[in-house]
Amino acid sequence: MSESNTTHFTNPSTFILQGFPGLEVAHVWISIPLCAMYTTAMLGNFTILCIVKMELSLHEPMYYFLCMLAATDLVLSTSTTPKMLSIFWFNSREIDFNACLTQMFFIRCFSRIESGILVAMALDRYVAICHPLRHSTILTNSVVAKLALAVVLRGAILSLPYPLLARQWPYCRTNLIPQPFCTHMAVVSLACADTSVSSSYGLFVLLCVTGLDVIFIALSYMQILRAIFRLPTKDARLKTFGTCVSHLCAILVFYIPGLFSSLTYRFGQNVPLHFHILIGNLQLLVPPMLNPIIYGVMTKQIRERLIRLFSHKET
Repeated sequence: MSESNTTHFTNPSTFILQGFPGLEVAHVWISIPLCAMYTTAMLGNFTILCIVKMELSLHEPMYYFLCMLAATDLVLSTSTTPKMLSIFWFNSREIDFNACLTQMFFIRCFSRIESGILVAMALDRYVAICHPLRHSTILTNSVVAKLALAVVLRGAILSLPYPLLARQWPYCRTNLIPQPFCTHMAVVSLACADTSVSSSYGLFVLLCVTGLDVIFIALSYMQILRAIFRLPTKDARLKTFGTCVSHLCAILVFYIPGLFSSLTYRFGQNVPLHFHILIGNLQLLVPPMLNPIIYGVMTKQIRERLIRLFSHKET
């Protein structure tokens, strides 16, 4: 280990990202599935954005929120994956201190934004199924725009304390981060001060903010299921429930890896480090990769538009 990596300091100019410590010889092989997942996420989400823009019949709240989800996934995956690939391919491990804090902010901010978008989509499904005749009057373009602004502002405001708190700590241990990107827990663990404020704030956001999002989504679907079971025929119930399947899959894809990652970081002291890192990577790459596939396969309007698009290309 070089002297610059162990010297005591209080204001680091750079951090050293280690990728997957202990698996350095496999970095090139690890990069292959990560690159494939990132490429799929980019192509899929750009396709969703283009289809919704071109198809006038999709200019309604559900698809506006879907576009927000696609844009969020693009930023979330791009904030980490290119740097990870540069580590694996070019051994470019250094990251500027301010760039590290910026990456931390983007990860936190757009994760909170994605959670908020899933809540807004649950609201859209609730209004569409429980109050179908009032859907267009309740979720007007103005209301959708205000909801979108609220979701973005909430994500930014809640995430801003993370880099601000991390900036004020003295760092006198090492500048080695045993991760391929700058996570809040990894950076704060390098500080040589009482960082309980950061840890407590992170736990507050996890339990109170994310927890409230999950509760709101659950309450929305309780009302949705009650409305579905009141429908007179089985075909009507299945058709109505089918409009929610893609959203339910997106919820599971987003929250399950995030919950598992948080639990392993806080309570999995005996879990190998590379497993922690793998879960963190999946949390940031799996939803952006799977969301456009889920909506492309399960949403009839998008699926039909894709079929028409490719059929025109073939002819």
